[in-house]
Amino acid sequence: MNGYLIMNNVSVVRFFILSGINETNDYRVTLFTFTLLYYCIILILNTSIIMIIILDQNLHEPMYILLCSFCMNGLYGTTCFYPKFLLDLFSSSQQISYEWCLLQAFVIYSFPCYELSILAVMAYDRYLAICRPLHYQSVMTKRKVSQLICFSWFTPFCILSINIVLTSRLKLCGVNIDRLFCVNWKIVQLACYESDTFSNNITAYFTMLIFISHGLFVVWTYMHLIRTCSKDDRVKFMQTCVPHLISLVTFLVVILFDLMYMRFGSTDLPQSLQNFIAIEFLLIPPVMNPLVYGFKLTKIRNRILRLVNIEIK
Repeated sequence: MNGYLIMNNVSVVRFFILSGINETNDYRVTLFTFTLLYYCIILILNTSIIMIIILDQNLHEPMYILLCSFCMNGLYGTTCFYPKFLLDLFSSSQQISYEWCLLQAFVIYSFPCYELSILAVMAYDRYLAICRPLHYQSVMTKRKVSQLICFSWFTPFCILSINIVLTSRLKLCGVNIDRLFCVNWKIVQLACYESDTFSNNITAYFTMLIFISHGLFVVWTYMHLIRTCSKDDRVKFMQTCVPHLISLVTFLVVILFDLMYMRFGSTDLPQSLQNFIAIEFLLIPPVMNPLVYGFKLTKIRNRILRLVNIEIK
């Protein structure tokens, strides 16, 4: 099947073929087992943090509410990839419909953008808590926290929607995507020669610039905190800000590496290595984030230990 539908003498793409999975033919059962296990770990870790925060009234503070949103984003991004990938491992043809491909591309793109937005809001929250503790309660009200969470989700949603809408207007002359999942930039590369992709390129680079600035804001905020903190404040910084920094550094490294490789990398690398590079940001942060916050934040760690002791008894 060629993936095209002829309408009024114009070829219309009906579905895409995800060819990145072809390299897994020899070990699909093993890959399915480990992927399913890994996805279950992601679900358990992130859901556990979310439920602990929701059920424990003592954790209904801005920092933990933001952490809850952070873990929800981990579930959001991975749920768009892992179930489809598990199905594709035992499918004779790794097809995805045009509409679902655009939706998956939107989620895959919005997941890291949400991540950076939430980290930026977390940095602002820590700045107020450490540098302006007397004003913290009056500034970080429930309404303010709700507004910040809405900002961290709504802004990326609007920006990424523009990217996908522009992509949906392109006339495509190919259906083969050499990835395990749909990526907006890969779809744009399938555009016919006469298609105007200038607006897509400008919007993509503008989007990257916005969210790189989010990462720079977080780095600047924590550098400012380190410079201005007293000794007592530095203890508080180490307890509450180090997990944010670990999450940020890990996330920026994997996402920037993937973006640079996708735009400028060589296609001569083995497909399996290309696949690993492509899914790093869906492998590492969703597991590492709940583990880091669970072990580093005292209230959550104590709550987990109490739950474990109850279960043992």
